[in-house]
Amino acid sequence: MLRFDNVSLRYPEVGDVLRNVSFHLAKGEIAFLTGHSGAGKSTLFKLIAMMEDKRNSQLRGQITFNNHNVSRAKNRQIPLIRREIGLIFQDYKLLNDRTVFDNVALPLIIMGWSYKDIAGRVRAVLDKVGLRGKEKKYPFMLSGGEQQRVGIARAVVVGQPQQQLILADEPTGNLDPDLSAEIMKLFEQFQQIGITVLIVTHDISLISKLNHRVLTLEHGQLISDSRPS
Repeated sequence: MLRFDNVSLRYPEVGDVLRNVSFHLAKGEIAFLTGHSGAGKSTLFKLIAMMEDKRNSQLRGQITFNNHNVSRAKNRQIPLIRREIGLIFQDYKLLNDRTVFDNVALPLIIMGWSYKDIAGRVRAVLDKVGLRGKEKKYPFMLSGGEQQRVGIARAVVVGQPQQQLILADEPTGNLDPDLSAEIMKLFEQFQQIGITVLIVTHDISLISKLNHRVLTLEHGQLISDSRPS
C-alpha cells in the first residue's frame, strides 16, 4: 500500500532532513508516526501528500503508494493520485465562508459529481462522524472537536474503492483527551473497512493508550518500528 525504500531528503542550506527511511504499511493498517520536534515528521507527511517542494531539494530513494511512484510523480499526475488520499490537518483548513456541507462536498465538486450524488454522500459521511444536522452551520459556529470532524468527513467523503489512505497531521493536537479518543475511534472504523491510516503525532499519552504500530523518527532517521502486541 505505502512503501518507503531508503528515502533521503537533503536541503543544501540545512543538510539531510530525512536519512535512509524505509518502512511498509499494508492495506488496512493503522500506524502512528512520532518523534521530537524537527525529527522529520512533517517532511515525511508532505512527501506522501506530494506537497513538498522538491525544486530546492535532493530526494533519493523511492516512495510508492498503491502502485504509484509518488517520489517521481509528474505535476499532472498529482491531482489524480491525491484522490486516493484523505488529508487531515491539525488546524483543520476549513473554509469559514462556506457551510459544513460545502466544505465536505468540495472534493466531490472538484471531481465533477452531480449535486444529487454529492448531497447523498455528504449527508451519509456527516452522519458517520456524528455531525447530522450540522450541514448548514459555518465552521466558526462549531467547537474544535466538531471542526476536526468536518475535516475528517472531507478527507473520507470520496469513499472506497478510490479512497485508500488517510494521512492525518496532529489530528488531536487541539483536542482534550475525551475528544481525542473519539477521533481515534473514527480512524479505527475506517481501518476496519480496509483504509490505511497514518497518524503523525507527538502525543505520547495518546499512543500509549492504543495498541497500534508506532514509527519513531529521530533527526531524520527511523530509529524504531514497534508493532502491536
